[in-house]
Amino acid sequence: MKSTIILQAGALALTLLASSVMAAVSEQEAAQLGTTLTPLGGEMTGNAEGTIPAWTGGLPTDAAAVDDKGFLADPFAHEQPLFTITAANAAQYKDKLSAGQMAMLQRYPDTYKIPVYPTHRTTAVPAAIAEAAKVSALNTTAVDGGNGLQNFNASRYYAFPIPKSGVEVVWNHVTRYRGGNTRRVVTQATPQTNGSYSLVKFEDEVAFPADMPDLDPAKGSNILLYFKQRVTAPSRLAGNVLLVHETIDQVKEPRLAWIYNAGQRRVRRAPQVAYDGPGTASDGMRTADNFDLFSGAPDRYDWQLVGKKEMYIPYNSFKLDSPALKYDDVLKAGHINQDQTRYELHRVWEVVATLKSGERHIYAKRHMYFDEDSWQIALVDHYDGRGQLWRVAEGHAQHYFNYQVPGYTLEALYDLVAGRYLALGMKNEERTAYNFGFKASAADYTPAALRSSGVR
Repeated sequence: MKSTIILQAGALALTLLASSVMAAVSEQEAAQLGTTLTPLGGEMTGNAEGTIPAWTGGLPTDAAAVDDKGFLADPFAHEQPLFTITAANAAQYKDKLSAGQMAMLQRYPDTYKIPVYPTHRTTAVPAAIAEAAKVSALNTTAVDGGNGLQNFNASRYYAFPIPKSGVEVVWNHVTRYRGGNTRRVVTQATPQTNGSYSLVKFEDEVAFPADMPDLDPAKGSNILLYFKQRVTAPSRLAGNVLLVHETIDQVKEPRLAWIYNAGQRRVRRAPQVAYDGPGTASDGMRTADNFDLFSGAPDRYDWQLVGKKEMYIPYNSFKLDSPALKYDDVLKAGHINQDQTRYELHRVWEVVATLKSGERHIYAKRHMYFDEDSWQIALVDHYDGRGQLWRVAEGHAQHYFNYQVPGYTLEALYDLVAGRYLALGMKNEERTAYNFGFKASAADYTPAALRSSGVR
Protein backbone atom coordinates (compact mmCIF):
# COMPACT_ATOMS: atom_id res chain seq x y z
CA MET A 1 0.00 0.00 0.00
CA LYS A 2 2.87 2.36 0.81
CA SER A 3 4.30 1.84 -2.72
CA THR A 4 0.91 2.57 -4.25
CA ILE A 5 0.60 5.82 -2.31
CA ILE A 6 4.08 6.91 -3.36
CA LEU A 7 3.32 6.14 -7.03
CA GLN A 8 0.04 8.04 -6.85
CA ALA A 9 1.74 11.02 -5.23
CA GLY A 10 4.43 10.97 -7.91
CA ALA A 11 1.84 10.88 -10.68
CA LEU A 12 -0.03 13.78 -9.10
CA ALA A 13 3.17 15.82 -8.86
CA LEU A 14 3.92 15.20 -12.52
CA THR A 15 0.37 16.19 -13.47
CA LEU A 16 0.66 19.44 -11.51
CA LEU A 17 4.05 20.15 -13.07
CA ALA A 18 2.67 19.56 -16.56
CA SER A 19 -0.23 21.92 -15.89
CA SER A 20 2.14 24.70 -14.81
CA VAL A 21 4.43 24.43 -17.84
CA MET A 22 3.20 25.40 -21.31
CA ALA A 23 4.91 23.17 -23.86
CA ALA A 24 7.10 24.40 -26.70
CA VAL A 25 5.91 23.67 -30.25
CA SER A 26 6.80 20.55 -32.21
CA GLU A 27 9.55 20.37 -34.81
CA GLN A 28 6.88 20.17 -37.51
CA GLU A 29 5.28 23.40 -36.32
CA ALA A 30 8.65 25.14 -35.97
CA ALA A 31 9.47 24.15 -39.56
CA GLN A 32 6.80 26.62 -40.69
CA LEU A 33 9.07 29.51 -39.65
CA GLY A 34 10.69 30.80 -42.82
CA THR A 35 8.42 28.72 -45.08
CA THR A 36 4.67 29.29 -44.69
CA LEU A 37 5.34 31.71 -41.82
CA THR A 38 7.84 34.55 -41.71
CA PRO A 39 10.94 33.90 -39.58
CA LEU A 40 9.16 35.63 -36.68
CA GLY A 41 5.82 33.85 -37.12
CA GLY A 42 3.68 36.13 -39.29
CA GLU A 43 1.68 34.71 -42.17
CA MET A 44 3.89 34.71 -45.26
CA THR A 45 0.98 35.18 -47.67
CA GLY A 46 -1.07 38.32 -48.18
CA ASN A 47 -4.82 38.54 -47.77
CA ALA A 48 -7.43 37.43 -50.31
CA GLU A 49 -8.31 40.99 -51.32
CA GLY A 50 -4.69 41.89 -52.08
CA THR A 51 -4.81 44.84 -49.67
CA ILE A 52 -2.17 43.14 -47.49
CA PRO A 53 0.73 41.92 -49.65
CA ALA A 54 2.85 38.83 -49.08
CA TRP A 55 5.95 39.23 -46.93
CA THR A 56 8.98 39.13 -49.22
CA GLY A 57 11.83 39.79 -46.80
CA GLY A 58 11.09 43.27 -45.45
CA LEU A 59 12.97 46.45 -46.26
CA PRO A 60 16.56 46.08 -47.45
CA THR A 61 19.28 47.80 -45.41
CA ASP A 62 19.73 50.38 -48.18
CA ALA A 63 16.03 51.14 -48.60
CA ALA A 64 16.61 54.91 -48.41
CA ALA A 65 19.21 57.50 -47.51
CA VAL A 66 20.57 57.88 -43.97
CA ASP A 67 21.86 61.32 -43.00
CA ASP A 68 24.99 62.04 -40.96
CA LYS A 69 22.91 62.19 -37.75
CA GLY A 70 21.48 58.73 -38.37
CA PHE A 71 18.00 59.89 -39.40
CA LEU A 72 16.30 57.80 -42.07
CA ALA A 73 14.77 59.16 -45.25
CA ASP A 74 11.22 57.99 -45.98
CA PRO A 75 11.26 55.11 -48.52
CA PHE A 76 7.59 55.87 -49.26
CA ALA A 77 7.73 59.66 -49.42
CA HIS A 78 6.15 59.65 -52.90
CA GLU A 79 2.97 57.91 -51.73
CA GLN A 80 -0.34 59.63 -51.01
CA PRO A 81 -3.13 58.34 -48.73
CA LEU A 82 -5.54 55.91 -50.35
CA PHE A 83 -8.27 57.49 -48.21
CA THR A 84 -8.69 59.24 -44.87
CA ILE A 85 -10.95 58.07 -42.06
CA THR A 86 -12.74 60.86 -40.22
CA ALA A 87 -15.60 61.12 -37.76
CA ALA A 88 -17.93 61.56 -40.73
CA ASN A 89 -17.08 58.26 -42.45
CA ALA A 90 -15.76 56.18 -39.54
CA ALA A 91 -18.82 53.92 -39.41
CA GLN A 92 -17.95 52.24 -42.71
CA TYR A 93 -14.48 51.31 -41.42
CA LYS A 94 -15.29 50.43 -37.81
CA ASP A 95 -14.68 46.70 -38.30
CA LYS A 96 -11.00 47.52 -38.86
CA LEU A 97 -10.66 50.12 -36.10
CA SER A 98 -10.30 49.72 -32.35
CA ALA A 99 -12.84 51.09 -29.89
CA GLY A 100 -10.16 53.59 -28.90
CA GLN A 101 -9.69 54.86 -32.43
CA MET A 102 -13.44 55.27 -32.80
CA ALA A 103 -13.53 57.16 -29.50
CA MET A 104 -10.72 59.48 -30.62
CA LEU A 105 -12.61 60.26 -33.84
CA GLN A 106 -15.68 61.14 -31.80
CA ARG A 107 -13.73 63.09 -29.15
CA TYR A 108 -11.91 65.24 -31.74
CA PRO A 109 -14.14 65.17 -34.84
CA ASP A 110 -12.55 68.23 -36.45
CA THR A 111 -8.88 67.33 -36.03
CA TYR A 112 -8.30 63.63 -35.39
CA LYS A 113 -8.17 61.58 -38.57
CA ILE A 114 -6.59 58.38 -39.83
CA PRO A 115 -4.78 58.71 -43.18
CA VAL A 116 -4.55 55.21 -44.70
CA TYR A 117 -1.66 54.45 -47.07
CA PRO A 118 -0.70 51.36 -49.11
CA THR A 119 0.50 48.50 -46.92
CA HIS A 120 4.18 47.60 -46.86
CA ARG A 121 5.45 44.69 -44.79
CA THR A 122 8.80 46.19 -43.90
CA THR A 123 9.88 44.14 -40.85
CA ALA A 124 13.20 42.32 -41.17
CA VAL A 125 15.70 41.15 -38.56
CA PRO A 126 19.27 39.83 -38.84
CA ALA A 127 19.63 36.13 -39.69
CA ALA A 128 20.95 35.35 -36.21
CA ILE A 129 17.80 36.81 -34.62
CA ALA A 130 15.57 34.84 -36.98
CA GLU A 131 17.43 31.69 -35.96
CA ALA A 132 17.02 32.62 -32.29
CA ALA A 133 13.25 32.82 -32.78
CA LYS A 134 13.26 29.24 -34.10
CA VAL A 135 15.32 28.09 -31.11
CA SER A 136 12.75 29.77 -28.86
CA ALA A 137 9.89 28.01 -30.61
CA LEU A 138 11.47 24.61 -29.97
CA ASN A 139 12.66 25.19 -26.42
CA THR A 140 11.03 28.06 -24.52
CA THR A 141 8.14 27.27 -22.24
CA ALA A 142 6.00 29.49 -20.04
CA VAL A 143 5.86 28.61 -16.34
CA ASP A 144 3.80 29.76 -13.38
CA GLY A 145 0.77 30.39 -15.55
CA GLY A 146 2.81 32.37 -18.05
CA ASN A 147 4.48 34.68 -15.54
CA GLY A 148 7.98 33.42 -16.32
CA LEU A 149 10.00 31.70 -19.02
CA GLN A 150 11.95 28.47 -18.95
CA ASN A 151 14.74 27.38 -21.34
CA PHE A 152 14.88 30.90 -22.78
CA ASN A 153 18.55 31.74 -22.25
CA ALA A 154 19.64 29.78 -25.31
CA SER A 155 17.75 32.15 -27.61
CA ARG A 156 16.85 35.36 -25.72
CA TYR A 157 14.47 36.68 -28.42
CA TYR A 158 10.83 36.13 -29.47
CA ALA A 159 9.89 33.61 -26.81
CA PHE A 160 6.84 32.22 -28.68
CA PRO A 161 6.88 32.94 -32.45
CA ILE A 162 4.03 30.43 -32.80
CA PRO A 163 1.90 31.46 -29.81
CA LYS A 164 -0.85 29.36 -28.27
CA SER A 165 -2.14 31.80 -25.65
CA GLY A 166 -2.58 35.49 -24.96
CA VAL A 167 0.29 35.73 -22.49
CA GLU A 168 2.63 34.16 -25.07
CA VAL A 169 1.77 36.95 -27.50
CA VAL A 170 2.60 39.48 -24.78
CA TRP A 171 5.95 37.78 -24.19
CA ASN A 172 6.80 38.16 -27.88
CA HIS A 173 6.43 41.92 -27.52
CA VAL A 174 8.49 41.97 -24.32
CA THR A 175 11.28 39.77 -25.76
CA ARG A 176 11.41 41.25 -29.25
CA TYR A 177 14.65 42.34 -30.93
CA ARG A 178 15.57 45.98 -30.18
CA GLY A 179 18.91 46.21 -31.94
CA GLY A 180 21.10 44.95 -29.12
CA ASN A 181 22.66 47.49 -26.77
CA THR A 182 21.07 50.81 -27.74
CA ARG A 183 21.40 54.44 -26.70
CA ARG A 184 18.93 57.18 -27.58
CA VAL A 185 18.19 60.79 -26.73
CA VAL A 186 14.44 61.36 -26.78
CA THR A 187 11.84 63.88 -25.70
CA GLN A 188 8.56 63.54 -23.80
CA ALA A 189 5.68 66.01 -23.62
CA THR A 190 2.31 66.07 -21.82
CA PRO A 191 0.42 68.92 -23.52
CA GLN A 192 -2.35 70.77 -21.72
CA THR A 193 -5.83 70.89 -23.26
CA ASN A 194 -4.95 74.12 -25.06
CA GLY A 195 -1.85 72.54 -26.62
CA SER A 196 0.77 74.27 -24.47
CA TYR A 197 3.56 72.01 -23.30
CA SER A 198 7.00 71.77 -21.76
CA LEU A 199 9.58 69.18 -22.75
CA VAL A 200 11.33 66.53 -20.71
CA LYS A 201 14.47 65.09 -22.26
CA PHE A 202 15.95 61.69 -21.55
CA GLU A 203 19.14 59.83 -22.33
CA ASP A 204 18.10 56.17 -22.43
CA GLU A 205 20.27 53.07 -22.55
CA VAL A 206 19.21 49.45 -22.86
CA ALA A 207 21.76 46.65 -22.62
CA PHE A 208 21.40 42.87 -22.83
CA PRO A 209 23.26 40.15 -20.91
CA ALA A 210 24.29 38.37 -24.11
CA ASP A 211 25.96 41.58 -25.32
CA MET A 212 27.92 42.27 -22.12
CA PRO A 213 31.14 40.20 -22.19
CA ASP A 214 32.12 41.09 -18.61
CA LEU A 215 28.84 39.96 -17.07
CA ASP A 216 28.90 36.84 -14.88
CA PRO A 217 26.49 34.42 -16.67
CA ALA A 218 25.06 33.30 -13.34
CA LYS A 219 24.11 36.88 -12.42
CA GLY A 220 22.46 37.45 -15.79
CA SER A 221 20.53 34.18 -15.98
CA ASN A 222 17.21 35.75 -14.97
CA ILE A 223 17.89 39.20 -16.46
CA LEU A 224 16.08 40.11 -19.67
CA LEU A 225 17.71 43.53 -20.00
CA TYR A 226 19.30 46.44 -18.15
CA PHE A 227 17.75 49.88 -18.59
CA LYS A 228 19.16 53.24 -17.54
CA GLN A 229 17.40 56.56 -18.04
CA ARG A 230 18.95 59.95 -17.24
CA VAL A 231 16.85 63.12 -17.26
CA THR A 232 18.72 66.00 -18.93
CA ALA A 233 15.98 68.67 -19.02
CA PRO A 234 14.25 70.63 -17.53
CA SER A 235 16.85 71.85 -15.05
CA ARG A 236 14.72 71.01 -11.99
CA LEU A 237 14.86 67.32 -12.96
CA ALA A 238 18.23 67.20 -14.68
CA GLY A 239 20.61 64.63 -13.25
CA ASN A 240 17.96 62.25 -11.91
CA VAL A 241 18.71 58.71 -13.06
CA LEU A 242 16.61 55.54 -13.13
CA LEU A 243 18.21 52.08 -13.25
CA VAL A 244 16.17 48.94 -13.92
CA HIS A 245 17.19 45.30 -13.93
CA GLU A 246 14.32 43.74 -15.89
CA THR A 247 13.91 40.10 -14.88
CA ILE A 248 12.57 37.26 -17.00
CA ASP A 249 10.42 35.89 -14.18
CA GLN A 250 9.26 38.94 -12.21
CA VAL A 251 7.13 36.91 -9.83
CA LYS A 252 10.05 34.72 -8.76
CA GLU A 253 12.42 37.70 -8.76
CA PRO A 254 10.66 41.08 -9.04
CA ARG A 255 12.00 43.86 -11.23
CA LEU A 256 14.85 45.61 -9.47
CA ALA A 257 14.89 49.40 -9.74
CA TRP A 258 16.84 52.26 -8.21
CA ILE A 259 16.60 56.04 -8.55
CA TYR A 260 19.39 58.55 -8.07
CA ASN A 261 18.00 61.89 -6.96
CA ALA A 262 20.39 64.66 -8.02
CA GLY A 263 19.04 67.11 -5.43
CA GLN A 264 19.57 64.71 -2.53
CA ARG A 265 22.59 62.99 -4.07
CA ARG A 266 21.23 59.69 -2.88
CA VAL A 267 20.48 56.34 -4.51
CA ARG A 268 17.26 54.71 -3.36
CA ARG A 269 15.45 51.50 -4.20
CA ALA A 270 12.39 52.22 -6.34
CA PRO A 271 9.78 49.45 -6.04
CA GLN A 272 7.19 51.90 -7.38
CA VAL A 273 8.72 51.59 -10.86
CA ALA A 274 6.37 48.74 -11.74
CA TYR A 275 2.74 48.04 -12.58
CA ASP A 276 0.66 51.22 -12.06
CA GLY A 277 3.38 53.23 -10.35
CA PRO A 278 3.76 56.69 -11.93
CA GLY A 279 5.84 57.01 -15.08
CA THR A 280 8.96 59.19 -14.93
CA ALA A 281 8.13 62.91 -15.19
CA SER A 282 4.81 62.02 -16.84
CA ASP A 283 2.56 64.43 -14.89
CA GLY A 284 0.40 61.44 -13.98
CA MET A 285 -0.33 60.70 -17.63
CA ARG A 286 1.08 57.18 -17.73
CA THR A 287 1.90 54.24 -15.48
CA ALA A 288 5.26 52.47 -15.26
CA ASP A 289 3.91 49.58 -17.33
CA ASN A 290 2.58 51.94 -20.03
CA PHE A 291 6.21 52.37 -21.09
CA ASP A 292 6.81 50.64 -24.46
CA LEU A 293 2.97 50.38 -24.59
CA PHE A 294 3.32 47.48 -22.13
CA SER A 295 6.28 46.36 -20.05
CA GLY A 296 6.91 44.45 -16.88
CA ALA A 297 5.33 41.45 -15.20
CA PRO A 298 2.11 39.98 -16.64
CA ASP A 299 0.97 38.34 -13.39
CA ARG A 300 -1.86 40.73 -12.42
CA TYR A 301 -3.94 39.98 -15.50
CA ASP A 302 -5.65 37.09 -17.22
CA TRP A 303 -4.70 37.20 -20.90
CA GLN A 304 -7.32 36.06 -23.40
CA LEU A 305 -6.17 35.35 -26.94
CA VAL A 306 -9.05 36.47 -29.14
CA GLY A 307 -7.35 35.66 -32.46
CA LYS A 308 -6.21 37.57 -35.52
CA LYS A 309 -7.88 40.30 -37.50
CA GLU A 310 -7.09 43.04 -40.02
CA MET A 311 -6.82 46.60 -38.69
CA TYR A 312 -5.62 50.05 -39.66
CA ILE A 313 -2.61 50.63 -37.41
CA PRO A 314 0.20 53.23 -37.27
CA TYR A 315 3.00 51.92 -39.50
CA ASN A 316 6.09 53.03 -41.42
CA SER A 317 6.03 56.38 -39.60
CA PHE A 318 9.13 57.81 -41.26
CA LYS A 319 7.47 61.16 -41.94
CA LEU A 320 6.68 61.62 -38.25
CA ASP A 321 10.37 61.10 -37.42
CA SER A 322 11.71 63.61 -39.93
CA PRO A 323 14.42 65.98 -38.61
CA ALA A 324 12.78 68.64 -40.81
CA LEU A 325 9.93 68.75 -38.27
CA LYS A 326 9.99 70.77 -35.07
CA TYR A 327 8.26 69.54 -31.94
CA ASP A 328 5.70 72.29 -32.52
CA ASP A 329 4.85 70.58 -35.80
CA VAL A 330 4.10 67.34 -33.97
CA LEU A 331 2.45 68.40 -30.70
CA LYS A 332 -1.06 69.83 -30.98
CA ALA A 333 -4.04 70.27 -28.66
CA GLY A 334 -5.75 66.97 -27.87
CA HIS A 335 -3.46 64.71 -29.93
CA ILE A 336 -0.39 64.72 -32.13
CA ASN A 337 -0.55 66.21 -35.62
CA GLN A 338 -2.34 63.52 -37.61
CA ASP A 339 -1.17 65.10 -40.90
CA GLN A 340 2.27 63.70 -40.09
CA THR A 341 1.03 60.16 -39.37
CA ARG A 342 0.67 57.10 -41.55
CA TYR A 343 -1.64 54.12 -41.04
CA GLU A 344 -1.71 50.86 -42.98
CA LEU A 345 -3.85 47.72 -43.07
CA HIS A 346 -2.08 44.88 -41.27
CA ARG A 347 -2.96 41.64 -39.54
CA VAL A 348 -2.79 41.86 -35.77
CA TRP A 349 -3.09 39.50 -32.83
CA GLU A 350 -5.91 40.59 -30.54
CA VAL A 351 -5.46 40.02 -26.79
CA VAL A 352 -7.69 41.11 -23.90
CA ALA A 353 -6.11 41.51 -20.45
CA THR A 354 -8.53 41.40 -17.51
CA LEU A 355 -7.43 42.24 -13.99
CA LYS A 356 -7.44 39.15 -11.78
CA SER A 357 -9.71 38.99 -8.76
CA GLY A 358 -7.92 40.35 -5.72
CA GLU A 359 -5.26 42.19 -7.74
CA ARG A 360 -4.90 45.97 -7.94
CA HIS A 361 -4.26 48.19 -10.95
CA ILE A 362 -5.80 51.42 -12.23
CA TYR A 363 -6.57 49.64 -15.52
CA ALA A 364 -9.20 46.94 -15.05
CA LYS A 365 -8.94 45.85 -18.67
CA ARG A 366 -6.56 46.37 -21.57
CA HIS A 367 -7.59 45.55 -25.13
CA MET A 368 -4.37 45.09 -27.08
CA TYR A 369 -3.41 44.66 -30.73
CA PHE A 370 0.01 43.29 -31.77
CA ASP A 371 1.49 43.58 -35.26
CA GLU A 372 1.95 40.05 -36.63
CA ASP A 373 5.26 40.82 -38.39
CA SER A 374 7.19 42.61 -35.63
CA TRP A 375 5.26 41.56 -32.49
CA GLN A 376 5.21 45.21 -31.44
CA ILE A 377 2.04 46.47 -29.83
CA ALA A 378 0.26 48.82 -32.21
CA LEU A 379 -2.81 49.85 -30.21
CA VAL A 380 -4.07 49.50 -26.63
CA ASP A 381 -7.44 50.52 -25.20
CA HIS A 382 -7.37 50.95 -21.41
CA TYR A 383 -10.54 50.63 -19.30
CA ASP A 384 -11.08 51.81 -15.73
CA GLY A 385 -12.71 49.90 -12.87
CA ARG A 386 -16.19 50.95 -14.02
CA GLY A 387 -15.64 49.43 -17.44
CA GLN A 388 -15.33 52.83 -19.12
CA LEU A 389 -12.79 53.42 -21.90
CA TRP A 390 -10.22 55.75 -20.37
CA ARG A 391 -6.94 55.88 -22.26
CA VAL A 392 -5.96 55.04 -25.83
CA ALA A 393 -2.38 54.16 -26.80
CA GLU A 394 -0.90 54.23 -30.29
CA GLY A 395 2.60 53.00 -31.15
CA HIS A 396 3.79 54.74 -34.30
CA ALA A 397 6.04 52.08 -35.77
CA GLN A 398 9.14 52.76 -37.80
CA HIS A 399 11.54 50.12 -39.15
CA TYR A 400 15.18 51.12 -38.66
CA PHE A 401 16.11 49.35 -41.87
CA ASN A 402 19.82 50.17 -41.80
CA TYR A 403 20.14 48.01 -38.67
CA GLN A 404 17.13 45.73 -39.32
CA VAL A 405 15.41 46.80 -36.11
CA PRO A 406 11.64 47.22 -35.72
CA GLY A 407 10.85 50.08 -33.35
CA TYR A 408 8.72 53.10 -32.54
CA THR A 409 9.29 56.70 -33.48
CA LEU A 410 6.63 57.91 -31.03
CA GLU A 411 4.40 56.42 -28.35
CA ALA A 412 1.16 58.34 -27.74
CA LEU A 413 -1.17 57.79 -24.78
CA TYR A 414 -4.44 59.74 -24.97
CA ASP A 415 -6.63 60.42 -21.92
CA LEU A 416 -10.19 60.66 -23.21
CA VAL A 417 -11.46 62.07 -19.91
CA ALA A 418 -8.83 64.74 -19.25
CA GLY A 419 -8.43 65.73 -22.90
CA ARG A 420 -4.66 65.51 -22.50
CA TYR A 421 -2.03 63.07 -23.72
CA LEU A 422 1.56 61.95 -23.37
CA ALA A 423 3.94 61.72 -26.33
CA LEU A 424 7.21 59.87 -25.73
CA GLY A 425 10.14 59.05 -28.01
CA MET A 426 10.39 62.13 -30.20
CA LYS A 427 13.85 62.97 -31.47
CA ASN A 428 13.17 65.31 -34.40
CA GLU A 429 15.19 68.17 -32.93
CA GLU A 430 17.92 66.09 -31.32
CA ARG A 431 21.50 65.95 -32.52
CA THR A 432 21.52 62.22 -33.29
CA ALA A 433 19.16 59.33 -33.88
CA TYR A 434 19.61 55.95 -32.18
CA ASN A 435 23.02 54.46 -31.47
CA PHE A 436 22.70 50.71 -32.00
CA GLY A 437 25.28 48.19 -30.84
CA PHE A 438 27.36 50.21 -28.38
CA LYS A 439 29.74 48.35 -26.05
CA ALA A 440 28.17 47.94 -22.63
CA SER A 441 29.83 46.98 -19.38
CA ALA A 442 28.05 45.27 -16.50
CA ALA A 443 29.77 47.70 -14.12
CA ASP A 444 27.75 50.58 -15.62
CA TYR A 445 24.43 49.05 -14.56
CA THR A 446 24.91 48.77 -10.81
CA PRO A 447 23.46 50.99 -8.07
CA ALA A 448 26.99 52.09 -7.24
CA ALA A 449 27.41 53.47 -10.75
CA LEU A 450 24.24 55.57 -10.57
CA ARG A 451 25.68 58.50 -8.69
CA SER A 452 28.37 59.19 -11.31
CA SER A 453 25.74 58.85 -14.05
CA GLY A 454 23.67 61.60 -12.47
CA VAL A 455 26.31 64.31 -12.06
CA ARG A 456 24.89 67.47 -13.64
